[in-house]
This record gives sequence, C-alpha cells and structure tokens, in this order.
Amino acid sequence: MDDMTAWISATPDGLPTADRLLGATGVAMQALAVLFVWVVGLGVLVALILAAVDRCQTADAVRRNYPLIGRFRGLFSRLGEFFRQYFFAMDREEQPFNRAQRGWVDEASRGRTTTSAFGSTTPMTTPGQPVFVSAPYALAERERCETAPMRIGPHCAEPFDAPSFFNVSGMSFGSISRPAVKALSRGAAEAGIWLNTGEGGLSDWHLEGGCDLVFQIGTAKYGVRDAAGSLDPDRLRRVAAEPRVRMFEIKLSQGAKPGKGGILPGGKVTPKIAEIRGIPEGRYSVSPNRHPEIDGDDALLDFVGHVRDITGKPVGFKTVIGDPRWIDRLCARILERGACAAPDFITVDGGDGGTGAAPMALMDHVGLSLREALPAASDALHGTGCASGSG
Repeated sequence: MDDMTAWISATPDGLPTADRLLGATGVAMQALAVLFVWVVGLGVLVALILAAVDRCQTADAVRRNYPLIGRFRGLFSRLGEFFRQYFFAMDREEQPFNRAQRGWVDEASRGRTTTSAFGSTTPMTTPGQPVFVSAPYALAERERCETAPMRIGPHCAEPFDAPSFFNVSGMSFGSISRPAVKALSRGAAEAGIWLNTGEGGLSDWHLEGGCDLVFQIGTAKYGVRDAAGSLDPDRLRRVAAEPRVRMFEIKLSQGAKPGKGGILPGGKVTPKIAEIRGIPEGRYSVSPNRHPEIDGDDALLDFVGHVRDITGKPVGFKTVIGDPRWIDRLCARILERGACAAPDFITVDGGDGGTGAAPMALMDHVGLSLREALPAASDALHGTGCASGSG
C-alpha cells in the first residue's frame, strides 16, 4: 500500500496523477469531437455550395438535373477503364491488346517462359479468326533450313535483301519518346529486322541501335521538306546517304486517320523535334490530307520513281484501302507503263487505328480492316500478275 500511495500521491497543483490523466483524456476527446463537428459542417457547407453551382450551371445537363450526385457520373466514367482492366475484363476482351497479350510481352521481356497450359483462351469459333494451317507431316528438325532473304527493288542502284518476315511498323519520334525509339532500334538490330521511322523524320536514336531502317515520307514530308513543305531533294539525298536507311515509304494514309491530315501543336515542337522535322520551333505544323503532288495513279507512280531516282534505293507506298478495285486499276496502269514504273513494295494498313490520333468517326468507320484489305490486295496483285516479280 505504501507503493500505491506513493504512485497516486498529489502533484504540486494538488491533483492526483490518475485524475490528471483522466482530465487530459477528456480534453482530448472534447477537442476531437469539436474537430469532427467542424469537419462535418465544412463538408456539408462544401456540398451545399457545389450543389448550388451544379444547379445554376448550364454546361452539364446531368449535374443540373441531379446536383452534387451527378458529379459521380464523370468520376466513375473516368475510373471505369481502370476497374474494367483490373477487375472485370476477361483475358481476351480488350482492344487493341488484351490482358493475355500484355502478359505474354511482360513475361518475354523478363526472360521468363512464355508457354501456357490448359488450352487456349482465344474464341476459336469467331468468324475471321486467323489460324496457321498445320501440315499433316511436319518437317523434321534436321530438315529445317533458313529462309532466303527477299530482294526488294532489284532494279534499284541499292536493292535491299530483307532478312525477316516480321518487322516493326512506323511510330514517329514525337508520338513515342526517345527511350522507346532507342529500345525499338536496339531490339530490331538484335532480331535482325527493320524498323520504320514513322513520318516524324530520322533521329539519332533511330540510328543508335544499328538496325535497318525504312524512312517514311508523310504528307508533311518531315525530315525531307523545304520551308514551304515541299520535297527537298538535297535533304532527301542526305537521308539516303545514311547506310542504315534501306528503303523509303511514301505514306498516302494510315489506319488511325485515313484521308485526313493532322496538326502538331506548337507546344510539342521542341528544339529537337524542330531540327529533325525541319519546321519552326514552337509553332504548330499542319500535315495535309494528301501529298499535293499525288492526285492520281500516274502521279503516284511518278512520285515513286522521282524519289527512287534521287535516293537510288527501293521506294514503296503505304495506304489504307477503301475500294479494293483501286488496286486492280493501279496494277493495270503499272502493266501499261512497264515494270520499272512499279513501286518496289506496298504497305497495306488497316482502318483499325494506330498510334495516330483522329476523330472517332474516322477511326471507327473509314477504311477496310487489315483482315479484309490484305487478302484483297494480295488477290489483286497476283490476279493481274504484278506480284510475279522478285521485288
């Protein structure tokens, strides 16, 4: 009892220690209660102000008709993409790349196994689903041989022997970042495939990896243009003098925006972008909806020949196909003019989209999908005999 008495002995102000602790606790609880009331009151005040603002504004009908509550519609709409991606979407549902494909790329990039078990999750009965037709008697391992390179532009001064069937399509520096361009360049070099520069011009980072390059000439002719936006033969020759640039591709249209040009905002025209593309720094740049020089089949073939004469390298064009009969007409014109007038290759892009931005109406409804366009182009080329050459 003596120890207990000493523990609860009076403090200098005359209160026992235990009573002092209880008093401090009570004061703290009262402070928290007051704070809670203030927070709730402030929340109610903010809610009333937002509700009044929503009721008075005329820009959003949902918020006007349902003050405060209507604000959650926009929030949930923005968050819906992330909830679907991680919680609700099945492995094969998302576009353009679903969860299964993203997982495969992630595992491969980490050097892990990319094999899977328990069957495919791809819907096999969907019309148009592509399949590789298996042979009844597969080649034995000892019978395997390397695929011979395909010579593109056999009549050019510098033809290109393409070593790979799979290559990297066009993505411009500017639409993708410097690290992305460097990674693609290095990866393409290791894989022995070519990399398309996209219409944004040739940067140092395209060259850094040492891969083969296809220089794309867009309607704005970035990288090979003069001050007026026309083709500059001298700049084109300088690009062609780079040994890593193997071919040139004239872009008529692309999947994301067939038949439409584009605007590069001035805020995105950095000093490096301006230097590479040949445009004024900090000023917006307009890409026409087509090349001014190309207004028909003959003009297209003339422009292909003009670029080939300047560069000495294979030249082709890229397009989104609308009416497949156009390929038949182009092939007929090529046969009339002779094999030397033909493009060295044709890149078929589907109207399925890409890295470019475009109005939804164009992206959704303009141009054939690749699954329709590629067989149509192949049938036209083989049916007319234009695909019989080695180029």
